[in-house]
Amino acid sequence: MAFNFELLAKDPSGARYGRIETDHGMIETPIFMPVGTQGTVKSLAQEDLRDIGAEIILANTYHIHLRPGEQLLAEAGGIHRFMAWDRPVLTDSGGYQVFSLADLNKITDEGVEFKSHIDGSKRFLTPESVVDIQLDIGSDIMMVLDQCVEYPCSEEDARKAVKRTTDWAKRSLEAYGPRIVRNDYERVLFAIVQGSVYPGLRERSARELVELDFPGYAIGGLSVGEPKEDLYGMAALAASFLPEDKPRYLMGVGFPEDIVEAVARGIDMFDCVMPTRNARNGTVFTSRGRVILKNAANTRDFGPLDPDCDCYVCRTYSRAYLRHLFMAGEMLGPRLASYHSLYFYLHLVRQMRQVIREGNFTEWREEFYAKYGNTLKNN
Repeated sequence: MAFNFELLAKDPSGARYGRIETDHGMIETPIFMPVGTQGTVKSLAQEDLRDIGAEIILANTYHIHLRPGEQLLAEAGGIHRFMAWDRPVLTDSGGYQVFSLADLNKITDEGVEFKSHIDGSKRFLTPESVVDIQLDIGSDIMMVLDQCVEYPCSEEDARKAVKRTTDWAKRSLEAYGPRIVRNDYERVLFAIVQGSVYPGLRERSARELVELDFPGYAIGGLSVGEPKEDLYGMAALAASFLPEDKPRYLMGVGFPEDIVEAVARGIDMFDCVMPTRNARNGTVFTSRGRVILKNAANTRDFGPLDPDCDCYVCRTYSRAYLRHLFMAGEMLGPRLASYHSLYFYLHLVRQMRQVIREGNFTEWREEFYAKYGNTLKNN
């Protein structure tokens, strides 16, 4: 089963329903990918991920490169065997982490030299070595190295980053091509559209990368502090220049409402640490908005976390018990909260797939906000 994307339905709103085929299984879109930064979705076992219906997870090239190292994963037979996960895996390029976490020394047209945030050792990444690392990791979908810029940034800085991102994408293709078969299964490369909040640069980046004919395209450099209208506007603009017959991936987004809005603008794939990071700190997402479990209002609330959710946590435990776990510092609290929040995200995209097939996305979107949005200020 070689990599393939099929667009199966399109709602009048522009929302899309599709199917991605990989050698490790099929993915229906819109899809949310739980983030397993270091080969683990924090606090959850792979059995939990299967139970909640995760079809694909994201692992972080930068973090795995630093620890435990891609060589170890190659010796183990790749990330699927190493972490006992038999479904698809996407790895990012590490570009965002290099630019946001590392103590940078130098960015040149050749690549990026930086210091590890773990031990201070100097590292140098090039477009070619980033693909090499991901090939050793063994992911199904790999991202090319791109240059992220902070927000706000000057238009000139954004222009330079767009040029470098395109050049690096070309080098990746020249070295490997868009599809690589290794260990009897196919891996594919996705390009990443940059351009900050400058419409002309977003268009330029998308057009240049589309000419290179990648199997899929990501939209990067958003959800980094820009206003919501810029997030949605730049995502929609970039998507409008991307092929209809290839998947579109908005990186690092985000809140449930961000995903709903991006789906309405023709985006197919999402990832974010938001549901699990917030859950570990006691804030969970529900069909009726965000809930802060530590709030005193939950002390004697013996009802479910979300009365409209049928996940294991909501069927089994009360808000009062979950609050107790967090107040007592028990490890079970973050685990149960993470389980529920990821279930909520995955149920959300499943709902959207259904209403897109039925052509009712706009009506469903209004109903979602009537329920979810009215309680955002509660708790």
